[in-house]
Amino acid sequence: MDLIEKIKVLQNHLAVGNLKNVIEGCSKILKKTPNNAFVLNLCGLAFQKNRQIKLSVKYFIGALDQEPNNIAAINNLANSYKALGRIELAEKLYKKAIDLNPGYINALNNYGNLKLQLNDFKEATDLFKKAIVENKNEITLLFGLASALQGLGNFDEATKVLKRILIIDPKKASAHKMISSILNYDPKNEESKIHLEEMKKLILDKSLNDDQKIDLSFALAKAFEEMGSFDSSFQNLTIANFLKKKKFNYNLGNDEKLFNSIIKVFENIDFDRFKKRSENKEIIFICGMPRSGTTLVEQIIASHKEVYGAGELIYLQDVLQKNFIEDFRINKQRLIDQASLPENNVANEYFKKLNDHKFDSKRTTDKAPQNFRWIGFIKIFFPNSKIIHCKRNPKDNCLSLFKNSFASPSMNWSYDQTDVARYYNLYDNLMLFWKKKIPNFIYDVKYEDLVSNHEVEIKKLIKFCNLDWDPSCLNYYKNNKTPIQTVSVNQARKPIYNTSVNSNTNFKKYLQEMYNILDTH
Repeated sequence: MDLIEKIKVLQNHLAVGNLKNVIEGCSKILKKTPNNAFVLNLCGLAFQKNRQIKLSVKYFIGALDQEPNNIAAINNLANSYKALGRIELAEKLYKKAIDLNPGYINALNNYGNLKLQLNDFKEATDLFKKAIVENKNEITLLFGLASALQGLGNFDEATKVLKRILIIDPKKASAHKMISSILNYDPKNEESKIHLEEMKKLILDKSLNDDQKIDLSFALAKAFEEMGSFDSSFQNLTIANFLKKKKFNYNLGNDEKLFNSIIKVFENIDFDRFKKRSENKEIIFICGMPRSGTTLVEQIIASHKEVYGAGELIYLQDVLQKNFIEDFRINKQRLIDQASLPENNVANEYFKKLNDHKFDSKRTTDKAPQNFRWIGFIKIFFPNSKIIHCKRNPKDNCLSLFKNSFASPSMNWSYDQTDVARYYNLYDNLMLFWKKKIPNFIYDVKYEDLVSNHEVEIKKLIKFCNLDWDPSCLNYYKNNKTPIQTVSVNQARKPIYNTSVNSNTNFKKYLQEMYNILDTH
């Protein structure tokens, strides 16, 4: 077998995921021809797909040493740097690939996704549109464009793109799901009735896989609820959550171990002992249970002219997981060691990631809801930060969680009535602990108060952030400067409404398992 045939065999192995065969085959070839750029790139791809990212970098760099303008290797190396969090290097490489070939779809798509990650939805939109010029029917590109447009609040344009996807692939359930998140279903609205019928017909297709069924069932549940058909809504919720839970091996015991460890570690910590300094930038951490109003609160604050809304960041969790958490427990000694150092490594690592967003404002919001777990760390390592805790009626909150599908694996507890309620109780206990341990550090925003008396509550919120009053905060729904990537994207683009208050009553008879656990807490 000659070299070309061997490489074709390895490419076939890569396509079907036989990564070990690719790595072994490439290694044999490279022993004889160590400077073969194509094989170096191929081996790098196998390591990348095998999540051995640092090794993949070595091979991509090797390929580029031989062929500095190898556009595939440039794009692949950028992807690896992106995975390692080396955003500046990734951006430079994507730009280089696009300079070499302005129509190179892979680089345009990957760079567009990086811009989505950095909350730069306008630039992402431009990149996806450029890529689509070269390939009008590529669904991945169209879906990226629709996501960027939706995040910016351009719902009509996003819907047009999604309908274009459905012409290409009528079974693209994720497109139906995104349309359903934009549409308000009403018996008097012909467009929503037509879309509901399309989904009802598609869900009967026996060729659908579980992921398609999950997306369609969540979408149908929303449509039926808004149409007032609560029985049909809950039937679809049951199917969607059952299939979603089946995908993961979630164990609530791990979260219980983590929450208990947090309380045990911090109950004897003397916060006054540590005098850390952090950057001049002030972070406004907006936390609480997911679906408790965190996106709404961020949109209000980020409408202020002096605030940059960074969205739902994973940076704090990543830094803390890497430095302090082992087997769902906090390493107390490591925490004390870091807290006692003159330098603030935790904050420095966080700000290094945040600086990739390239903004000038001294105040930034970080609205990752589950940062409520890390309030003790925030108190030590981010001494000039603000913490806003969003609180919502437990039954409304847990129902809202049960009605939605989440991309993050940290939300795998949300697809089972018992898990949702027990996780809520873990959260509630931890927040009671923080309030007792660090009084006057956390500002509570009750969703129901914000809805019923929004002007008064918004002014109190802005005052807590030490900001001068800005009338834009009352018109937060007109703010497009802060893109939204969460499942709340459409709600947060509307004026405050109260239809979500006491929404749990419509599902009371179906959710007794969940509500009983909440009631006995």
